[in-house]
This record gives sequence, structure tokens and C-alpha cells, in this order.
Amino acid sequence: MKTLLSAIALAVAGFAGSAHAADAASGPTKQQNKMVSCNKEAGDKKGDERKAFMSDCLKKEKDAKTAQQNKMKTCSADFKATKKPGSERQAFMKECLSK
Repeated sequence: MKTLLSAIALAVAGFAGSAHAADAASGPTKQQNKMVSCNKEAGDKKGDERKAFMSDCLKKEKDAKTAQQNKMKTCSADFKATKKPGSERQAFMKECLSK
């Protein structure tokens, strides 16, 4: 019985380790990329000044993405309202997003 439990524990540990290794091998996340970018911009700032800068920097990048997503949503809704065939969607979206 103890041997069986030991074998199961080792198998679970092995699966958990391989799953973590696969996540690490997939590359940095979007949040990690934002942190790297803001870190470079922060330069030699220290203490509270650095904390405030990093907070603002990370929010700006998030807000910029949200604005683009909102624009995509609006253009998509506008396209649906035109009732044009789907083949014309790419040209419509390109024009709408460039405004």
C-alpha cells in the first residue's frame, strides 16, 4: 500500500513539474513584456517615484489596448449595420480603423 501511494505521489510530482516547464518554455506573458518595457523607461528612478511611474506606465499600456479593442468593436458593429457581404469586411475594417 505504501509503495502504491509513493508511486502515485511521484507520478503527480512528475506531471506537475513537466507542466510548469512547458509554461516556462512558452515565453514571457503580456504582463511580463509590459513590465520589461516600463522598467526600461523607468531608468534610474527610485522609491516612491519609481512606484508611481511604473503604475502609470502599466495603466497606459492597458488603456491603449482597451481603446483599440473598443474601436474594433465599434467598427465591427458598423459593418454589421451596413449589411454588406462578408468578403468586403476586410476593406471596411481597414478604412474604419484608420480613421
